Amino acid sequence: MNQFVTPNAKTVTAINPATGDVLGEALHTPEDQYASIFQRARQAQKVWAKQSFAQRRTHLVKMRNYIRDHAEELARLVSDSNGKTRMDALITEVLPCQLACDWYGKHAAKVLAPERRGPSSLIWMGKRSEVRHEPLGVVGIISPWNYPLSIPFGEILMGLMAGNAIVLKVAAATPLVGKAIEDIIAAGELPSGLFSHIIGSGGQVSTAMFEHGIDKLFFTGSVPTGKQIMAQAAQTLTPVSLELGGKDPMIVLEDADLERAANGAAWAGYQNAGQSCGGVERIYVHESVYDRFVTLLADRTRALRHGVPNDECDVDIGSMTTANQRLTVEKQLAEALEAGATIVAQSEGPVHGPGHFHAATLVTGIDHGMTLMREETFGPILPVMPFRTEDEAVELANDSPMALTASIWTRDTRYGKKLANRINGGVVAINDHLYTHAMSDVPWGGPGDSGIGRTHGPEGLKEMSKLKVVNWDWLRARRNLWWYPQDKASYAAIRSALYLVAPRTVLDFLRSAIRVLPTMIRKMYF
Repeated sequence: MNQFVTPNAKTVTAINPATGDVLGEALHTPEDQYASIFQRARQAQKVWAKQSFAQRRTHLVKMRNYIRDHAEELARLVSDSNGKTRMDALITEVLPCQLACDWYGKHAAKVLAPERRGPSSLIWMGKRSEVRHEPLGVVGIISPWNYPLSIPFGEILMGLMAGNAIVLKVAAATPLVGKAIEDIIAAGELPSGLFSHIIGSGGQVSTAMFEHGIDKLFFTGSVPTGKQIMAQAAQTLTPVSLELGGKDPMIVLEDADLERAANGAAWAGYQNAGQSCGGVERIYVHESVYDRFVTLLADRTRALRHGVPNDECDVDIGSMTTANQRLTVEKQLAEALEAGATIVAQSEGPVHGPGHFHAATLVTGIDHGMTLMREETFGPILPVMPFRTEDEAVELANDSPMALTASIWTRDTRYGKKLANRINGGVVAINDHLYTHAMSDVPWGGPGDSGIGRTHGPEGLKEMSKLKVVNWDWLRARRNLWWYPQDKASYAAIRSALYLVAPRTVLDFLRSAIRVLPTMIRKMYF
């Protein structure tokens, strides 16, 4: 079974992807309410923007405390809606939301504070500037089903602290998580209309957002859909931030701690049934330790407890979230096997039945001609390749248009940092993988097909604002040197000013100043 929205449906049905059980239903937002939603958002935003950062923070504290008091309830809902384990839901969804409330509440004022800038040259000695970060207005957020709570909620907080109103659209596969976000926001006691959650088809809602003039759209999802969103946004020149996934490489050098590397690969490759845009999708291991690493990872793979998530937390991997994604994974694996790949190890679990289960699978004998190594798999498959030289490892790692994250495994951290300079990626971790999305203080995103823009950290807060420069002159002159009327004296003064900017010698600078100052004083004050 799978969650879906039909074009004329009045409700969307939420299904537990691990059991097929109906979790509940959520009503579609009537289209005739869209206009009022955006109108109320604009009205509320004007009031909200006048509040200080300290005042905004008090609302985030209330949300943080709600999350703390309802952590198990939220983790269970996310687990049941998405198929991930209770532990996964708690550590990768609920906890990051609480941490985000704290960090953005404390740091937004400093990050978005006006910045004073002095003159960049003697030419502008009377000018002063202030760079301001002003609210965008109404921000649209369209979020995915793989992290249905933490991805949208972090962006909601960034938008609110920057002074914006928020209109949210969550994935059709996890509508009840969207309702849970409504409850968290309600606990924050925001002004009426400042936050709205629209339930409906993705294309319908994105079109409505552009038609009603949102000021920026934050989208997380697939590369093809992201390109469609960007083309749609171009019609109204609406700025977008796109996080579109990754084909993330893991490089294991010959001096790596193989125990840690194998444990890290199992976590970052199989967690959330492999449905993490920042998870390990490709592993490259130095040939001298390749066999040992494969043996260790095979042991970890077979030992995984695969099944229906429960409150006992005795399952390591749950189900995939949608039937379509499971079919994509099965197709990629089948093509690789037909082309000569070999399954080394798999987890045991309920691969038959109503749930969308796919075994955690370790694969060798692969190459870059296979779809498994070129397109995002987004499932619990770990392909491993050996390499001989560092240059070869770098070339293989960079052989993808998606460059969201990567990791390097070595006992020499200094060398790992140096090697990171050669890896194309938004995040390159040393001896770890798949955790920085939970760190509110560092930016998230990557180049190429991984998207445009950044969320999280100071950079994410600034993405939620628009720049304005306020400039003034403290000299209080009657006119500037270059204003009318123009004459040969003012032309000669401007020509001499070039030597103030780039003098050949100190004497050259002084001569230029003597030529410029009399004309400047006469022209500006008399």
